[in-house]
Amino acid sequence: MENPPPPPPSDGGAFSSVERGLGGDNLLEARALTRRFGSFTALDSVDFDLRAGEIHAVLGENGAGKSTLMNILSGLLRPSAGELLLEGTPTRFASPADATAQGIGMVHQHFLLVPPLSVAENLLLSADKGKGGPLSWPMKSVLAEAQELAQRLGWTIPWDAPAGSLPVGTQQRIEILKALRGQTRVLIFDEPTAVLTPTETPELFATLRQLAAEGKGIVFISHKLDEVLALSERVTVLRRGKVVERLVTAECDAGMLAEAMVGSQPVPSPQAISPGPSPRLVPRLPSSLDRSSLARKRGIPDSPSSRDEGAIGEEGSRLSGREMARSGGRELEVKEIPLTVHNLTLGKLNAISFTVAPGEILGFAGVDGNGQTELADCLSGMARPPQGEIRVGGQPLVPTPTAVRDARIGVIPADRQKRGLALELTITENLTLGVQDSPEFRKSVFLKAKALRARAEQLIQRFDIRAEGPDAKASSLSGGNQQKVVIARALAGEPKIVVAVNPTRGLDVGAISYVHKALREAQASGAAIVLISTELDEVLTLSDRVAVLFDGKLMGIVSPETPREDLGRLMGGAR
Repeated sequence: MENPPPPPPSDGGAFSSVERGLGGDNLLEARALTRRFGSFTALDSVDFDLRAGEIHAVLGENGAGKSTLMNILSGLLRPSAGELLLEGTPTRFASPADATAQGIGMVHQHFLLVPPLSVAENLLLSADKGKGGPLSWPMKSVLAEAQELAQRLGWTIPWDAPAGSLPVGTQQRIEILKALRGQTRVLIFDEPTAVLTPTETPELFATLRQLAAEGKGIVFISHKLDEVLALSERVTVLRRGKVVERLVTAECDAGMLAEAMVGSQPVPSPQAISPGPSPRLVPRLPSSLDRSSLARKRGIPDSPSSRDEGAIGEEGSRLSGREMARSGGRELEVKEIPLTVHNLTLGKLNAISFTVAPGEILGFAGVDGNGQTELADCLSGMARPPQGEIRVGGQPLVPTPTAVRDARIGVIPADRQKRGLALELTITENLTLGVQDSPEFRKSVFLKAKALRARAEQLIQRFDIRAEGPDAKASSLSGGNQQKVVIARALAGEPKIVVAVNPTRGLDVGAISYVHKALREAQASGAAIVLISTELDEVLTLSDRVAVLFDGKLMGIVSPETPREDLGRLMGGAR
């Protein structure tokens, strides 16, 4: 997506420009909203308003209060203080159902669908019961309403198909249809592009613009600044629970938004700013540490050759893929592993082979659904390939979760909530997973609670996890802080290998910078890193070499300086 042209200079401050701005009556308004959780104030006297027919973006770092504000607006939480007005009339939502009845719909980042049920059945679950009593459900009327909405929006939906079998973009459309039922006037979208492919995002934007043109108010939460600039008309920026800026989008740029979010001008993240050739932000390794010394430190013999095919040589101080493998040995070797993928239409991982040297980041690029999940499952021990070989430090590895942990492979899974965390456990308990059998933290059948709590406190400080304390539940944390817990557990033991899968999905610009910094520090300590990401800019910025997957096949391993049009051809299946 291209950035909009630079805006003209503003002749006033952010607040005055809003007063001069778009005009119109407020559809939804929040006045001095405050929400406390014990001694912690998540929202502090927040004012917010939404006009009919506009797209109003809400920006902020993870933990800034965005989710708390949206949960109040959608009826999931009640404010500790302040008031809500709907079309000028004070109101309170007793529940999400009450908010829905008053015209508020929300599309969550993590979909609320039951995968085995059909699309029609999922729509029915969110509908009101029929007039015939508790066993009466208006299937025909619910389906007719949804079909009419889908036709108006130009969508083709397989109503009888299991929801879990559909592409992510189609699943999101089902969520939008659920949110639009009845007399919906306000639609709240929480990080709606985080789970979409690049081709699905423009389709979503067209839908949002159409809904706004029909007079609905759209609240758009996103950490991607180029999306906010391209889509919204106004922006409200939250920081640590307070509103710090209210901006007219046409009067600001990405730098202003990023500075408002974090309080100072950050190094732009390629995921937060528009696509384009990304500069190297830090050296790959300290000058005093070369890959040969890393390999000798880990006891790996120098390798005279590399089997990585398709690597393109790189000029300057950076080593080519073959030179890395030759000088640094092979921390990780994968030889001809196939694996039947979950979606049978994609075939198999087709006997792919690659190596990763100590202190190297090998990035995997490709459109989501081309074997990335299956590769990650193999490397993390969640799936065992029927043939081929995985070697760590020269020793064969039979991939199971225990064997992966014993081999000092740190895993950052793609979904922090489903695979990365036990949400109802505390931070201490989540950080205990993986070290529970260590003599340092266990005596006989008993865990050493004091030692584990002290370790958790150290990791909270080291990885800047913002929480009330080690006893806070993982479910109470913002997305960015949940990800920090996952990263802390993966990197705390100084792993030899790190497998990072979409490590910044759904994170804001500040959290993205933090995750990138953590991966670079692991690389500088000598870890071999496999980065699997559908964010091409992230792969190009962090990787020493780039492997491209298409339909389960390894199309080639190339330099990150490879022209984008060449990468696009590889990602599309053309060599």
